[in-house]
Amino acid sequence: MSAPTSPLPSRARVVVVGGGIIGTSVAYHLAKLGWQDVVVLERDRLTSGTTWHAAGLMVTFGSLSETSTEMRKYSRDLYASLEAETGLATGLRQCGFIEVATDPGRLEEYRRVSAFNRLCGVDVQEISPREVQELFPLAEVDDVLAGFYVADDGRVNPVDVTMSLAKGARMRGVKIIEGVAATGVLTHRGTVTGVRTPYGDIEAEYVVNCAGMWARQFGEVAGVNIPLQAAEHYYLITEPIEGVSAELPVLEDPSSYGYYREEGSGLMIGLFEAVCAPWKVDGIPADFSFGELPPDWDRMGPYLEKAMARVPISFDRGVRKFFCGPESFTPDLAPIVGEAPELRNYFVAAGLNSIGILTGGGMGRAVAQWIVDGRPDVDVTGINIDRLHSYQRNPEYRATRTVESLGMVYACHYPGRSMQSARGAKLSPLHHRLAGQRAYFKDVSGWESPDWYAPEGVEPRVEELSWDRQNWFGHWEAEHRAAREGVIAMDMSFMSKFLVQGRDAGRELELLSANRVDGEPGMITYTQWLNEGGTIEADLTVTKLDDDRFWVVASDTAHRHAETRMRRQFGDSHAFVTDVTSGYAQLNIQGPRSRELLAAVTSVDMSHEAFPFRAAREIDLGFARVLCIRITYLGELGYELYIPAEQAVHVYDRIVEAGRAVGLKHAGLKALGSLRLEKGYRDYGHDIDNTDSVLDAGLGFAVALDKPGGFIGRDAVVAQKARGPLTKRLLQILVTDPKPLMFHAEVVRRDGVAVGYLRAASYGFTLGGSVGLAMVDAGEPLDQAWIDAGSWTVEIAGTDYPAVASLRPLYDPTNARIKQ
Repeated sequence: MSAPTSPLPSRARVVVVGGGIIGTSVAYHLAKLGWQDVVVLERDRLTSGTTWHAAGLMVTFGSLSETSTEMRKYSRDLYASLEAETGLATGLRQCGFIEVATDPGRLEEYRRVSAFNRLCGVDVQEISPREVQELFPLAEVDDVLAGFYVADDGRVNPVDVTMSLAKGARMRGVKIIEGVAATGVLTHRGTVTGVRTPYGDIEAEYVVNCAGMWARQFGEVAGVNIPLQAAEHYYLITEPIEGVSAELPVLEDPSSYGYYREEGSGLMIGLFEAVCAPWKVDGIPADFSFGELPPDWDRMGPYLEKAMARVPISFDRGVRKFFCGPESFTPDLAPIVGEAPELRNYFVAAGLNSIGILTGGGMGRAVAQWIVDGRPDVDVTGINIDRLHSYQRNPEYRATRTVESLGMVYACHYPGRSMQSARGAKLSPLHHRLAGQRAYFKDVSGWESPDWYAPEGVEPRVEELSWDRQNWFGHWEAEHRAAREGVIAMDMSFMSKFLVQGRDAGRELELLSANRVDGEPGMITYTQWLNEGGTIEADLTVTKLDDDRFWVVASDTAHRHAETRMRRQFGDSHAFVTDVTSGYAQLNIQGPRSRELLAAVTSVDMSHEAFPFRAAREIDLGFARVLCIRITYLGELGYELYIPAEQAVHVYDRIVEAGRAVGLKHAGLKALGSLRLEKGYRDYGHDIDNTDSVLDAGLGFAVALDKPGGFIGRDAVVAQKARGPLTKRLLQILVTDPKPLMFHAEVVRRDGVAVGYLRAASYGFTLGGSVGLAMVDAGEPLDQAWIDAGSWTVEIAGTDYPAVASLRPLYDPTNARIKQ
């Protein structure tokens, strides 16, 4: 390590740790927003971690995330303009990018991605194999079905981009200090107050961990959970090849594990193998800098041979370099971004999973804006650091899961595929009983949760992944119809459950909640938690058990987000949060015969008059006492049972035994999705997110603007109402043709004009077609009359299908079934 390049200041407003593409981008964007008192600490030299050996692809095509796609577009535009601003080139060459599909699954995936990317402003064109070869003459295309071409994409020089960002930051007053490692952080009462270095401490209001593959280790020093893991990453550079020039487009062929671009008149052949090798699970050495790893020719030989076969001339040219260097990957192949739940004002931007260069500009902008404004202006529900759990930092978990997560980079991303590695980490108290019922389990935030159930005599397995109806489609339909016509049992133990107690609990929850939650004891309330801008931070239920006891239930992905929000809101008040998720099983009994079933196993009067909709009671069930809440997420009469974990099997057995008389059927998460989307029920992080106002999301009915004391975000909601009719609203979309399947990101059109996309979708067996929720921007007052005046279609894998749009639920719009 080298000595500091300049003296350390005693304080700064923000200290950014890490001088790679992400750290310099965060600093640059903070300065652009007017925060010039920023220090970047780099332990050695800028780019010395992973950035220096990145391949430098600058690709906007490929993501079904609006956030990621917009970050890519912003990054490309920024890299194109930086030289004029800083005088330092970024090496951007917009030589074009081609993705090829060689099998029907990938062809359908890329057609779906293309439609969504075009909606987002990416000019992607489907081209023939002949056109692929015309653009990339060295490619073998006999097995290619189609290519997907973006003329404005290409490549950059990662080191040059970083240096240009660093110069732009310095020009605005940022201090970049190389040769200084941050060795720890300073804190006071749960808030970061600075960083520690071998050369002294720097006081700071904010610290941003952009330490790349060291981010987990630096986070652990402060008790911050950042479960990423380094793995070997390879590329080969050939000797010069005739006909290869800087104008050659970038070619990517995931089926061959490879990407291809010009490098020094030869080819760079980059690899993302299906089975990778994690590196230094015990920790990245502090002095690893501009480092290379010895390549494993034996392990990589088959992958390299497959990749080189796409460009056969590469076999005939010498190998100039076979490079191996480490980069980090996360458990779900999504970045780790945002304010740490463990420590206020400690931000993280790490775990970029090989897309650090092509999203670096956008990521830096988003993080800087989040810090300056106090909340993000893009949907971060899929990348927020608080989605992750501490067990995912376990060394064996990281070593196991990373093999699969890197392998997923070039896998065909079939809908509903669940990670298969590092499984069995979290089991419901009912797990073994449900396995006996032939449940097919999927990974739900680490929990093993039934996705669907096989009938008796059938093995619960997926025969072949597909974009079409899979072997379990009929099993799913049977579960869906059982919920609509009879009664089902659904294990929801993965839901996040909190007991909130104290004399101030009601008051504090009222401030957090847009709805009125501190009413009469024994009632559940559906509510949102908003931020000061009136957009949604959480979507959950609050049940008042007593004047000083409340039961808060959120989704699995919102676990740490909801918990952190409560703890920070409550502060020193007499209100205390206890996470009881693991202490209670949650078994939902839903369907028209659910009352009949429960009446058979308890002495409590379950009649509508005695146990009305939204009532919460403790009931006897066998030898147990169970919290029973009459509520539904499926659109039918139903109940949620919260059972002490040690009594869960006993209660379950009693219910199953009594259920034989009423035709009880087990149902999984596939049915949960199809049932709730037929009813138009929202799911935070899927069809609503932190960028949506509660009114645009169609949840104004759950907002109590007149409640005493108000709530966080009330003024913003009032201001939006005062601006007049809504022009952007969440609509239910039903495809009238029963054959096509929707999953996510399908483009919605009104009179041929794209107005939005499906944020979440499933198959509505009761409604007779694919159904989902889409946020539609009309650009004018959006009401049912405007909807009815247009002709609606949905593009699914390149074909437009007629559709119906509605503000009201298409299934039981009057809620008669849930209140019977």
